[in-house]
Amino acid sequence: MHHLKLIKLFAASSAQNELAYRANFWISLLHSLLNLGTGVLGVVVLFAQVETIHGWELSSALVLLGVYLTVGALRNLFIGPSLDALAGMDGEMWTGRFDFTLLRPVDPQFLASFRYWRPLALIDLALGLGMLGVGVSQLHQSLTLLQLLAFLVTLAAGVTILYAILLAFSALVLWSPGFLFTRVFDALFQMARYPLELYPGWLRLVLTWIIPVGVMTTIPAQALIGQLSTGMLIGSVALAAAFFVGASALFRIGLRRYGSASS
Repeated sequence: MHHLKLIKLFAASSAQNELAYRANFWISLLHSLLNLGTGVLGVVVLFAQVETIHGWELSSALVLLGVYLTVGALRNLFIGPSLDALAGMDGEMWTGRFDFTLLRPVDPQFLASFRYWRPLALIDLALGLGMLGVGVSQLHQSLTLLQLLAFLVTLAAGVTILYAILLAFSALVLWSPGFLFTRVFDALFQMARYPLELYPGWLRLVLTWIIPVGVMTTIPAQALIGQLSTGMLIGSVALAAAFFVGASALFRIGLRRYGSASS
């Protein structure tokens, strides 16, 4: 409960900062609409040439796009703002502002992960969920409770994996404070908007088990359209647990290397 109260305070403080200027809302809305438009246009152009791609139709591809936008929105809402603030030449690691995180009587990983929020990302979240609804409505099949539960479980696993990867990259900043490791991940995450089956075998393996951006989007989409096997459902949850434990351990090991910019 104490952590939930802190999250509420962090979110409220971030909302005050971000909503201080009215122009921020309109700029964010325009950016969100452009992101949605380019995503839909890419899928529509692709499926204008063919009816199916490795078993994926236009409707299921729209579901996948909705999952991609939803996961991206969740990252921008509460995962990215805090962890991204650690890296770079003006980041907290380099400037020494991370000292204040370590001095506070709160778990450093929790504080480093949830201090900053971006409330305007709720626009992206609404658009992503809306695209999910459009895609599901085009499937011409009823959505069962089992499919919905499998979707929620795999989506939670995907968001956990996303958090774990960004946390691991943040831990690497403790070795190289000025390097933006997340830019490498950003390029790979763009590939998650398309089905894993589109990629060659070796790349599909990488995007599933090594840097599993496909697990974040393709697996939840398959769960929602009823094409997910029980093995992949269990595998995604196990992978999420393994990534979370590993990233947390790496972050705590990295903390031992932090010597403060003032020391």
